[in-house]
Amino acid sequence: MTLKPVKTIAAAVLLTSAMVSITACSYNKPGQKPKVNSVTPAGTLSGSYYEKSSFTDRQGKYWIPLKPAAASIGYRMKDDTASGGYAKIGYTDVMYMLHPDSPQVFSLGQKITLPDAPVRRNGQLYITPTALSKLLQTEVGWNPSTGEINIASPSDRKDSGHAGTSTGKNSGTTEQPKSLRIQSLSSADSSELVAYAKKYLGVPYEFGAGPYEETRRFDCSSFTRHVFKKFGVDLPRLAKDQDNLGRRVSRSELEIGDLIFFTVPGRFESDAIPGHVGIYIGDGKFIHTWGDPGVQISDLDSGYWSNVILHMQRVL
Repeated sequence: MTLKPVKTIAAAVLLTSAMVSITACSYNKPGQKPKVNSVTPAGTLSGSYYEKSSFTDRQGKYWIPLKPAAASIGYRMKDDTASGGYAKIGYTDVMYMLHPDSPQVFSLGQKITLPDAPVRRNGQLYITPTALSKLLQTEVGWNPSTGEINIASPSDRKDSGHAGTSTGKNSGTTEQPKSLRIQSLSSADSSELVAYAKKYLGVPYEFGAGPYEETRRFDCSSFTRHVFKKFGVDLPRLAKDQDNLGRRVSRSELEIGDLIFFTVPGRFESDAIPGHVGIYIGDGKFIHTWGDPGVQISDLDSGYWSNVILHMQRVL
């Protein structure tokens, strides 16, 4: 069995025969995390699944539904295109946006042109694997005869923005964040920031949420933006853009009001693309929104989030 590769994914990324029993719907059961169960020849993790709803058009192009493809590497998708909006893809924050019938898309903050425009079919958005590869800026392999799809983790990009770690160090080839430092928070201001952020505990999480005043919901970056606006700082809408402001700080330097950026599950800790953001509130805790129950407080130095810290940033 052979794969048709984008950027040369070879047969090494195929699932073992023990995994062939995975069904086309196994990745989108409620509450189930997609399985990352293959590697590319370069050693990059790859999300693999079997797609039964693909089709081949009259020109011989192979099309797959976009939503399960995104789910296979741990992304969620919100499709607002029926009401004139965008289809949005990301982890807890939007990283990609696109319209059906338009090759112009937004990928990691940049406007790019796909080789094939996404199309709507039977109520779903479909995309060709070559277009998906360019949208996600990663490797995609596929086999029309079996329906197997392999998507490499987008984290293995050597030219992504600027990389940092939880110690606040940057790679030598990456650009420094832009300064947005206004002034240091006083003790009173720090207490006010924490109290203000806590007012929203329990507010529901919604991926790609609109303005809080209209939706009464947040995603991770709209929450940080809403809180910081109260203190006179106008943060960009998306986490990856918030990540370009202020200056890096280490864990030992962390102060109330600092932003903490996280990688996404199944990715490397050196991933330059933040998938989640929260606000440090002191005592080893941060406030953020994610899943159920929405806005919540989590431990920074233990548990799940301590293992996926990308870096920490001061913008106040």
